[in-house]
Amino acid sequence: MSSSPPLEAGRPWRPQPSPPLAAGSRPAAGRRLRLRSRPLETRLIVALVALLALVCVVVGLVTELALEQFLIGRLDSELLAAGGRSAAAQAQPPPFPHSGPGPDFLPTPGQAAGTLGAEVTGGQVRAAAVLTAAGGQQRVSGSAFTALLQLPADGLPHTRSLGDLGDYRLVAARAPDGDVIITGLPLGGVQETLVRLALVMGAVAAAALLATGVAGVLIVRSTLLPLRRMAATARRVAELPLDRGEVALPVRVADRDTDPLTEVGQVGAALNQMLGHIAAALAARQASESRLRQFIADASHELRTPLAAIRGYAELALRGHGAMPPDLVHAVSRVESESVRMTTLVEELLLLARLDSGLPPVREPADLSRVVAEAAADARVAGPGQRWRLELPAEPVLVTGDARQLQQVMANLLGNTRVHTPPGTTVAISLSTGDAGEGGDAGEAVIRVADDGPGIPAALLPEVFERFVRGDSSRSRAAGSTGLGLSIVAAVVGAHGGRVAVTSRPGRTEFTVTLPRRPG
Repeated sequence: MSSSPPLEAGRPWRPQPSPPLAAGSRPAAGRRLRLRSRPLETRLIVALVALLALVCVVVGLVTELALEQFLIGRLDSELLAAGGRSAAAQAQPPPFPHSGPGPDFLPTPGQAAGTLGAEVTGGQVRAAAVLTAAGGQQRVSGSAFTALLQLPADGLPHTRSLGDLGDYRLVAARAPDGDVIITGLPLGGVQETLVRLALVMGAVAAAALLATGVAGVLIVRSTLLPLRRMAATARRVAELPLDRGEVALPVRVADRDTDPLTEVGQVGAALNQMLGHIAAALAARQASESRLRQFIADASHELRTPLAAIRGYAELALRGHGAMPPDLVHAVSRVESESVRMTTLVEELLLLARLDSGLPPVREPADLSRVVAEAAADARVAGPGQRWRLELPAEPVLVTGDARQLQQVMANLLGNTRVHTPPGTTVAISLSTGDAGEGGDAGEAVIRVADDGPGIPAALLPEVFERFVRGDSSRSRAAGSTGLGLSIVAAVVGAHGGRVAVTSRPGRTEFTVTLPRRPG
């Protein structure tokens, strides 16, 4: 295990580069990962074909070795018989000399074509030849003499290479006169038989592997078909919007894939059981949410009347504040201001409850240019400490929806900017039609609200459109934020088929609202 160098004071630590891999080398973990990423069908077929190929190789090697031992054993038996005839013929020379380069015992009756005969006298090869098929003798070249001279005279068969003659099985025996008699038979027949067997077995193995691969594809595909159907079922479930609203989950694995006697059927039955549990949980969640929304809507509706009464009585009491002590005037004014704030909160909760209930939105033409202009004018009056800039297109921009709700979207966006930015902040409000030059869709209307204030904390950005989310001290709650303004923006924009986004860093915060334009 390598160790990192010690850190020096004041110097940042930097990771040391790893040594490069040698050419052609790959991490074993990477190979395993690539193999596991293959489809199950491919892995099964590859494993089946590889196993069959291994079996064919083992069977071929065992067969080749067994046949080689058998053929060489039979050849050794013939060789020993031929050696015996050569020794007998050498002990009893023929009545008349023969002609040829070989020794006198070579043309002994019974010797087969290709038999080698050699006689070594005084450490020198005196005569050496091979019988031909026509009964003649072929001289052995001098290049084979070294192998003949090194052959031990122990009467046992040995394999030697004799140059142009090829490989031979040779046996050497010492005669009574001290000469060495060498007899040999060629291994060419044995080798040719083994080569033919290897070719035949290779062809048979290749055909078997091909047939196994084709049959394996058909069998594995048919076997994995239930798994594919279950995967398709899981994909259909994954495509359903399960995160909100009333969800129907009618997708189930077919009965033919839920046989409890098979492993695949057990998986299908478990998947159906899981989908049943999910459907029950979603139904319970939907019922709970419906009850909660109904409660919020009912509570908000019921609270509007007493809040209006509290506010009215507070205003009535303040009209005669000259007869009341100052501390009582202050208390009644606080009651009035808190009732106003409570009324705003109730109205926002009631709007969110209505949006969550999925009521059909108003489908009327709305002039977005007028909505943005009026909201900017109201913000300029409510926030004189900020510098407001407005940019509108020359032609009106029309969308389909509820103009009152769109006005609330702009009021919440500009109110959020006014509350959470210090005086002197520049707020730029723009409306465009999303032309190609601006990187948008020509069928969209884009509202941008940007400021150069302190920005939104990075930890708050992912949940800035959630309910009851408030900023920290960098965006104070001096104006009494309820934490519902931006969630109402997201809900209203979503109900109108649009989307809202925010980007923020110190010195630049931008909210972007995109709405589909009205055709024509």
